Amino acid sequence: MHARLRPVGHRFRYRVTSLLIDIDRLAEADRLSPLFSVGRFNLWGFSEADHGAGDGSPLRPWVDDLLAAAGAPHPTRVLLLCYPRVFGAAFDPLSVYWCYAASGELAAIIYSVRNTFGERHAYVCPLMPGEASVAEIRQQAEKRFFVSPFNALDQRYLFRMRPPGEDVAVRILQTDAEGPLLAATFSGHRRALNTANLLRAFFVHPMMTAKVLGAIHWEALRLWLKGVPVRLSARPATAPPPASRDGEFLPTTRDAKSG
Repeated sequence: MHARLRPVGHRFRYRVTSLLIDIDRLAEADRLSPLFSVGRFNLWGFSEADHGAGDGSPLRPWVDDLLAAAGAPHPTRVLLLCYPRVFGAAFDPLSVYWCYAASGELAAIIYSVRNTFGERHAYVCPLMPGEASVAEIRQQAEKRFFVSPFNALDQRYLFRMRPPGEDVAVRILQTDAEGPLLAATFSGHRRALNTANLLRAFFVHPMMTAKVLGAIHWEALRLWLKGVPVRLSARPATAPPPASRDGEFLPTTRDAKSG
């Protein structure tokens, strides 16, 4: 569910199929069903090229670099919540990396955002004292990345997360100096990655990637028709590097190696 509160009300809801995958067990995931592949064309699939640095490099070093730069402990397990590929194509506005310490406790969350210009940005949020409760994880980050032409950059994200179990929930409240601006919520129920469930998901959401991209542009048109001002001047020339919750840009080992 997505709800805009200002300057005009606007609300919509779409059903989607998401993927929860252990980035250290991709080879195992590749063998779970003949309808699902990792790094190869299939009905459903996953590719590291759609995530992380976006250049096809392995995800694990990218995650490790970001967490080390943010001062977070090295994770022993990383679960990625994202949209899968459908017929080899994917578009994922938000991917969430749940990073677990050796104790099994959640140590950090990486929120990776992508816009329709092909740019991406990661918000790296180590778990701080007081952010975790029995019900949810509460975090926040300064907005540093252009996503929508209807939103300025001088805003903050308030994250309300329920880590993956039998269910998962992602809630994001976007605020500015005047208060809450828009709210986005995703909730899902876990199902096994097997052929029966993949077939069912395909018949329910047969062209999901096209649906996601189409919905983004359709809702943007509706906002424009409602008179919401466009702020294309807010888009920087290049996407910024990954940032911590307070907006500080994070250098990574890969950045250092590239000069």
